[in-house]
Amino acid sequence: MSEWLADQAGISRILAALILFLPMLSNGQIRTPYEVHRIPAGKMTLTGRGDHPLWAKAGPLTDFIYPWNEGRPPAMSFQAVHDKDWLYGLFRVHDPKKILVYRDRDAKLESLRSDRVEIFFRQDARMDPYYGLEMDAEGRVYDFQTSFPNKSNPAWFWPAGHLKIASAYTSDGYTLEFAVSKKSLKELGLLKKNRIEAGLYRGECISIVDGKAEFKWISWVRPDTETPQFHTPSSFGLLMLR
Repeated sequence: MSEWLADQAGISRILAALILFLPMLSNGQIRTPYEVHRIPAGKMTLTGRGDHPLWAKAGPLTDFIYPWNEGRPPAMSFQAVHDKDWLYGLFRVHDPKKILVYRDRDAKLESLRSDRVEIFFRQDARMDPYYGLEMDAEGRVYDFQTSFPNKSNPAWFWPAGHLKIASAYTSDGYTLEFAVSKKSLKELGLLKKNRIEAGLYRGECISIVDGKAEFKWISWVRPDTETPQFHTPSSFGLLMLR
């Protein structure tokens, strides 16, 4: 009987591990979750420069790829920490080329024609609904709610007072910091048992001609699509809050 119970306990542990890593399956690979470490409450401030000492608590995630282009993309990194009330994220983009930003009327959609970093959040693999923040080098954001496949509500905004963004240009690119409240993440069904299913991306803008932008796309997880598409279940990874 004791041997049977031991076997059952072992099976339970295996099943728990499979459930943990299930969202990470992409092209037959398992993406190691990114660990988000806790910091003292109320101590983080966003300057856009990523220069607060508490960012040292966050290990940099650097294994970004071109899913649909040859070669290695320009270097970029993502870091995240959390406290009692907020999830904080930091993107660092290093690119020797000029960072291209489209500016006309400063409308919400103009960030979609600009060099930008992106984070998507989903409740589960059904992606019904899911949410995104597409943030350009000047800190403008296209925030959206949508359902797979691409049933978008462009009039939607992240809950007021629950999103902060700051950005700054550097000598070879830009940095962008953001904070989203845990209250909003929980109310949207995105933070569950200290887990957040998220996709991390960059739209590397390589030209803007007559208001039309051309991009090369960069991602943390390789989506299982032949053509550029981040709005798919296979493009997501996992953030684990410790």
